[in-house]
Amino acid sequence: MPESKKRKKSVYTPPTPVGGVKKKGPSPVWLAPLMLVLFLIGIVWLVTFYLAGADMPVVGAWGNSNLLVGFGFIIAGFGLSTQWR
Repeated sequence: MPESKKRKKSVYTPPTPVGGVKKKGPSPVWLAPLMLVLFLIGIVWLVTFYLAGADMPVVGAWGNSNLLVGFGFIIAGFGLSTQWR
């Protein structure tokens, strides 16, 4: 039995964006050091709270809110790490 003719399909090319492709440049120089500093401040805050507890002079009255402060610094560091290129 004879085979039917096969049609040639054109290769799909996606349309080009109107404004062109914009690549983001490198990260600012201050981003990585600030990210690391926020991580370290958060870790030091938590370790100091666990070691000193309520005996800390100024922030000892905050109680377990010190955990929120320490983890807040760490979360801010993670937030900056998402912007690092």
